[in-house]
Amino acid sequence: MIRSVARAVWAPLMLGAALLAGATALAAGPVAPLTREGDVTVTDFKFRTGETLPEVRLHYTTLGTPHRDAKGRVDNAILIMHGTGGTGAQFLRPQFSDVLFQPGGVLDPARYYIILPDDVGHGKSSKPSDGLRARFPQYDYDDMVALEHQLVTKLGVDHLRLVMGTSMGCMHAFVWGETYPDAMDTLMPLACLPQTIAGRNRLWRQMAIAAIKADPAWQGGEYKTQPQQGLRTAASLLIIAGSAPIQMQKAYPTRGAADQAVDTLTHAQMDHIDANDLIYQLDASRTYDPSPKLETIKAPVLWINSGDDFINPPELGIAEQLVKRIPRGQFILIPASDQTHGHGSHTWAMLWQDKLADLLARTAVKG
Repeated sequence: MIRSVARAVWAPLMLGAALLAGATALAAGPVAPLTREGDVTVTDFKFRTGETLPEVRLHYTTLGTPHRDAKGRVDNAILIMHGTGGTGAQFLRPQFSDVLFQPGGVLDPARYYIILPDDVGHGKSSKPSDGLRARFPQYDYDDMVALEHQLVTKLGVDHLRLVMGTSMGCMHAFVWGETYPDAMDTLMPLACLPQTIAGRNRLWRQMAIAAIKADPAWQGGEYKTQPQQGLRTAASLLIIAGSAPIQMQKAYPTRGAADQAVDTLTHAQMDHIDANDLIYQLDASRTYDPSPKLETIKAPVLWINSGDDFINPPELGIAEQLVKRIPRGQFILIPASDQTHGHGSHTWAMLWQDKLADLLARTAVKG
């Protein structure tokens, strides 16, 4: 019971994604015949800090096959970008894939070519824990989007039917819209705000980073074993940031149930985190701020947040103000209920699949 509830509670941030049993096994489900994994290599990539890597490995999963129109342009490609600490495999979990990727589903792989990247610093792509540790280039969201663009290009895609992202991927979607305004038909960001990360959202990230660096075992990133004390504090913050109050109350309705869950949840999170990788993942948001150029986004934007999101609390009223500056923007707030999952509502497709279907219908190219 605690194990299954743990998934619902901390999975929203997608940190420690490998812990979710079945993330790989799910590829053997209904979407398996159309699912492929691979890597591309980007050479001599220069990060915004001026640092370079001779090779950046980018891992990806694809579903379906590309279709080309009469002019030879791919017209059915969809890019879906994961959250902080996650991988493309997170979208093969039932709450997402069993809703969207099924035959006749909104994103049926028989119709669309779906690209699920592992971002730099994440999953099977190049990351600090591969060996460079704290000497790995200090990437940011602009670097990540530039590498996503290179990945898509290397897969032979020169235009995207839809650019979609959850959490960190939501923020990347806004960066895509401003950096490559003609590269997509439409955008669907889920669970973020298109402005600099400040206030409570910045605080919990910095607290997690500070906790790891304060652990004597961290040793400036050259630790021999993972800094457990710092990671425990970071994991606790991640659990709260990704939590859903109604779901947590249902899962732990008594003091004893909540107390018993503490160690289970934190250890489950810690077991699949590398300290350097986590620091980089959280710090990558430091330069993010698309708010000055929202007016330059050309594609229609359907932006969805949820009412119980700890990371993007609706009471700030930021989304309602910023969406007015997006020329073809629409913002929807899903009210908190016993069906929502806090920040992680972005991956429970049953909550918003009808809105995605409507978006695709509205932006379909008329034949």
